[in-house]
Amino acid sequence: MNARRAANQRLGGEYDARVLEPSPPAVTEGPWLACDPVNDGEPDATGRPVVKPVTGADTTWDDLCHDDRELADWCAARWLGAWRPLPPAPEPGRLAATRASLHALAEHVLSPARHAANGKIGLRFTRGGFGTPFFRDDAGDDKQVRVEGDELVVDLGEATHRAPITTVGTAADFARCAAGAPVGAGYDEAGVRGVYEPTTPFAPDAPLVIDPDSARFLGDWFGFAAGVLEQLRAEADDADQPARVQLWPEHFDLSVDLGDDAAGARGTFGASPGDEAHDNPYLYVTHWADVDPDRFWNDAAFDGASLSLPELVPARDQRAAALDFLRSGRRVLRRS
Repeated sequence: MNARRAANQRLGGEYDARVLEPSPPAVTEGPWLACDPVNDGEPDATGRPVVKPVTGADTTWDDLCHDDRELADWCAARWLGAWRPLPPAPEPGRLAATRASLHALAEHVLSPARHAANGKIGLRFTRGGFGTPFFRDDAGDDKQVRVEGDELVVDLGEATHRAPITTVGTAADFARCAAGAPVGAGYDEAGVRGVYEPTTPFAPDAPLVIDPDSARFLGDWFGFAAGVLEQLRAEADDADQPARVQLWPEHFDLSVDLGDDAAGARGTFGASPGDEAHDNPYLYVTHWADVDPDRFWNDAAFDGASLSLPELVPARDQRAAALDFLRSGRRVLRRS
């Protein structure tokens, strides 16, 4: 799937489009070995205006689609603008089972596929779920492995292949990669940490439980999160040294690091789909250095602050409420 090409085509070539999802070609130079879909590229020689899902360009997708219902629906489906409200989470048991199964795919199929190609493990939001940035396969073709709803999708060159999610082993075979966290992951006999320590069991033949409604909900959660985290990143200054918005396989959350580390103001800003300590998805802010006591730091399970989905859902403008929470975290970190 070439998200940026599709966006440019949707606008009839009148704008130079930026999006939230990775697009080919594969990036083969460091340090990220991945495109930056919100920022990559310069205005072309024709002088077309740049449209982004965040502020700071000639226009935003949200402004562009304001009076165009069809374009608004197209943007909403991709979390570029005309943002849909998030619903309450699905039934907790179905959501937890689906989350655990998708987490296992992230740790034991998607990240290993990318790691085998270029040594990187970070994943990204992709439409309807999450996936790898594009990388080069053994034949030199651009490849992406992603989850969309309850399907595993492999984009290879100009072809797209889909299969239902059943087991880790079957998914790895379909993606043509070795199943299991990358060699050296976790801790070796000397206690030295490797690439990452999986938090889901490696059970290649165990059935993965995917509730379609829960899978769609989690895809929307990651889309919503990608949009607000990229906006926060767009507002960062040079001292913040913002990283990329990535989904880490071992944590299975989308996050970005930013803030002045030397001033003790750096933190991680993210969105979790829920975990053992939190039944519901939540936004969070953590601090890297010691901070002064502040009522903002409200989470009992980790050193940081959280805003849960039940707190977010009733907001008249959920995106504004999410950004207000994340920006509050930046302000608290800066004065600590």
